[in-house]
Amino acid sequence: MEGQTTYMSPPVQAAYSYCEAVTGQQARNFAYGIRLLPYDKRQAMSALYAFSRRVDDIGDGELDPETKRTRLESTRELLDRIRKGSVDEDDTDPVAVALTDAARRFPLPLEGLDELIDGVLMDVRGATYETWDDLRTYCRCVAGAIGRLSLGVFGTEPGARGAERAAEYADTLGLALQLTNILRDVREDAGNGRTYLPADDLAKFGCSAGFHRATPPPGSDFAGLVHFEVRRARALFAEGYRLLPMLDRRSGACVAAMAGIYRRLLDRIERDPEAVLRGRVSLPGHEKAYVAVRGLSGLDARHISKLTARGRA
Repeated sequence: MEGQTTYMSPPVQAAYSYCEAVTGQQARNFAYGIRLLPYDKRQAMSALYAFSRRVDDIGDGELDPETKRTRLESTRELLDRIRKGSVDEDDTDPVAVALTDAARRFPLPLEGLDELIDGVLMDVRGATYETWDDLRTYCRCVAGAIGRLSLGVFGTEPGARGAERAAEYADTLGLALQLTNILRDVREDAGNGRTYLPADDLAKFGCSAGFHRATPPPGSDFAGLVHFEVRRARALFAEGYRLLPMLDRRSGACVAAMAGIYRRLLDRIERDPEAVLRGRVSLPGHEKAYVAVRGLSGLDARHISKLTARGRA
């Protein structure tokens, strides 16, 4: 198979196939991006996603908080087994089998998945965020850590300029994606009793009442709030995009595709802020295809390289 250079036993191959199915069914934007990767990297990213999806599903499920905490700690114990390489390839948990193999083949900083569990535990506790610094801590747990884990799969090009900061840029790009998610999902999150946007931002724009209906809170400057957060997300994207020139062509294409999809979501939200209160904002397939072509062509990476050289990125 494409990109597969080492023998893989049938149980491990089956475990990866399970993770790829989960990824394709549950994460359309993510699955779209990783299609651009070589086979072995695509498998590893699917294993990372499937484990992360399990953690998220515990946090988002209907169980009571104490049961959620117990299951999250059990998942952390499983992560410890994966980290130690003590999951056998014929284990009955395909996600654990696949992730154990991925961690053997790639330098994955698995402590990032501990951070993800910590972030989901914050959700279970019903944490709210007074300031952007508070929210940034949460975003680093649930998204920045995934960026760093993904970088473990991608690697950096030998001799890439500034590669010592690659993990920092991957982390920041994760923050940009997560803040875009938060903007897109304000109505859905409100329905689940969650508010992620910082309380001081909500107060500044008269939105402290929350987002429980398809219209903004009476007397609020909802558009002003959205535009403020969009500018913050754009600044994070600009910083995180410095990662692109450090990656090989196909890894860079994957990152550019996923980030590009979310940047276009951000554009749509900016043009019509109240759309996020009426339903989920998404991109049609032809726009995703265009973003993927731009990534594969290297246009985004070359553009960022030029801006970086000029000190503008």
